[in-house]
Amino acid sequence: MSGPAGGLAAARVDGRWLLAAVGLAGFLTTLDNTVVTVALPSIQHDLGASLAALEWVATGYLLTFAGLMPAGGRLADVWGHRGTLLAGLALFTVASLAAGLAATIHLLVAARLVQGAGAALVLPATLAVLAGQEERRRSAGVAVWMASGAGALALGPVAGGYLSQHAHWSWVFLLNVPLGAAVVALAAVAVPPSAVVARSLDAPGVLASAAFLAAGTFALVHGGEHGYGSPAVAAALAVCAGGGAAFVLVERRAADPMVDLRLFAVRAFAGGVAAQVLWGLGVNGVFFYTAIFLQEVLGFTPTGSGLAFVPLALLVVLVTPLAPTVERRLGAGPTVAAGLVLVAGGMAAAATLEAGDGWGRLLPAVCAIGIGSALTMPLGSAVLGAVPPERAGVAGGVFSVSREVSGLFGIAGTGAVVHAAGSFATGYAAGLLVAAGLVLAGALIAVRTLDGRAPGGREPK
Repeated sequence: MSGPAGGLAAARVDGRWLLAAVGLAGFLTTLDNTVVTVALPSIQHDLGASLAALEWVATGYLLTFAGLMPAGGRLADVWGHRGTLLAGLALFTVASLAAGLAATIHLLVAARLVQGAGAALVLPATLAVLAGQEERRRSAGVAVWMASGAGALALGPVAGGYLSQHAHWSWVFLLNVPLGAAVVALAAVAVPPSAVVARSLDAPGVLASAAFLAAGTFALVHGGEHGYGSPAVAAALAVCAGGGAAFVLVERRAADPMVDLRLFAVRAFAGGVAAQVLWGLGVNGVFFYTAIFLQEVLGFTPTGSGLAFVPLALLVVLVTPLAPTVERRLGAGPTVAAGLVLVAGGMAAAATLEAGDGWGRLLPAVCAIGIGSALTMPLGSAVLGAVPPERAGVAGGVFSVSREVSGLFGIAGTGAVVHAAGSFATGYAAGLLVAAGLVLAGALIAVRTLDGRAPGGREPK
């Protein structure tokens, strides 16, 4: 059948495949943030790894992932969105194969670093691809992208624990190979080509941002365990400070900067990034410390502890498709703010849990966090809609970095509160209440900044 009706049907099919490619790419790369943690004891036993080497297996991915993401966004703008996405997926998939086949801990660490570099190309490119779509499809695509990431964070420990217990730790990485190959094939067909803009890479900006983010990530990951005054962490903090200062100086003077700092003067862009950071500060601390709390205080088994996050992930997936409809009725600001208030309420409810409590008191808190997180999906669309299309890659990189780094800050900050308290249970409750306050601040920012957009999504100049 041909004609207008057939063309519209084809467009809808193409749109669905595009959303599938974006969602699966985001899921794969985010899953590797957490999927390896439960498998670390098995890796240590098989490869004879030291604790220091195991730390690099867990954090090496985060270092290159967060450190290179703005550079990945710039490359997406320079090389084209589809080409960068395909290159990143291919690099991630090959590195996953190398990690699964690694016979020594050194090869595994090297593969994890390359995995992170591939993911740093993928995530900004997926958002840049969506930025070129019309507003309704962009909103749906960003909702799928954010839902896939939240689901991956929640399901990572469950999948990693199951594979390492019932198969072999190598399958934590090898499973990425057929999935990655399938997503490469899907993206090659479903993702439209984008215009390639003749512009410089801005190598000084890339290097300065990589030094700033990688060193800051290292300090956050290792500072809580080794102390922020330890030589390695202190050196990382110094590099982070120097890299940050150099980045601002370089970008202000560059004729064609990688990150145009004037973007942060756009209300929807700055507000969306700030609200995303505050959400990440709260939710990621919950993911990390709740797993420990459930086992040490409430007496859950490791399997039960992992399953506790499944309702959260399912609600994110189920409620996310409704978020664009709610946004069209209420506006981005009220929708995101309502979601953040629900997340904060779930955290406050979780802070009241005590020894002897079971699923009956845990589930309402988990469900509130899941539903609330799903309603924050308009954040990504608001951020992308506030910038010119030729800056979409870098905007996607900044937004993605805000999610990753805020997660590390959330874990580190909650950890500082927990360690300062007299007991883990007391510190956990106090940390959740502090995180809930930050999330509520994000709700206020969302209401104030996300509803001043002009038709078409971009804020007036």
